Amino acid sequence: MNLSQKSSENVEYMIEKIKEKLRVLNFGAIKSSHFDGEMYEELKEIYDMVMRKNSFSPNEMQAIAEELGNLRKQS
Repeated sequence: MNLSQKSSENVEYMIEKIKEKLRVLNFGAIKSSHFDGEMYEELKEIYDMVMRKNSFSPNEMQAIAEELGNLRKQS
């Protein structure tokens, strides 16, 4: 999968992988449809950071959840 290209499929893939890696139930409310292409680079940075780490402290998980929340589309 080429994540260097902006696409809704890549956004969905990254969100699902972040949720899998963090294994946190409250991430269920985060859906790929909440994000748009304007925030793609920021989402990719979060994805890359999450994929590099093997474990996360509760504070790190909270910070990641907050960052994802900040990237959500404004309705």
